[in-house]
Amino acid sequence: MTTASKITLVRIAMIPFFFAAMLMDFKNHEIVSLVIFAVASLTDGVDGYIARHYNQVSNFGKFVDPLADKLLVTAAMLIFVEWGRMPSWALMVVLAREFAVTGLRLIAVENGRVIAAAMSGKIKTFATMICIMIMIFDVPPLWDTVCVWVILVTTVVSGVEYFVKNRDVLDMKK
Repeated sequence: MTTASKITLVRIAMIPFFFAAMLMDFKNHEIVSLVIFAVASLTDGVDGYIARHYNQVSNFGKFVDPLADKLLVTAAMLIFVEWGRMPSWALMVVLAREFAVTGLRLIAVENGRVIAAAMSGKIKTFATMICIMIMIFDVPPLWDTVCVWVILVTTVVSGVEYFVKNRDVLDMKK
């Protein structure tokens, strides 16, 4: 197993600790949650850099890395929904986009094509991570609303971009 894949697995292993820190009521649990989330988020860039720089790109990594990201983000958003700080329909939009883009990529791979991450997808990921880090704290409701809308807009825009740029993948005539 490559170093990059090990780092990705560490990110996955951090998710239950993040979840527990968020749900437990102890002094400074928000700080602990933020540190765990921030470190887990940063490992995404680290494992990607290592994989590319040291030629450690693997099928396992291609599968597990995006899965780790989705699990981490979904864990946070599930908690926000439970706390009433994010509407469940907003989480559904995020999940629907993730499933749809993953499906598009699977169809593309079947046709021998790889759909690389678009800049809008990277912006979405960055904005989502920042918004989650803000929402970890007990912020005023307006901040929650702004963060949810930033997440939603970047999610929808990036999802639409993936489908517009790669609409030929879904050509029904093929």
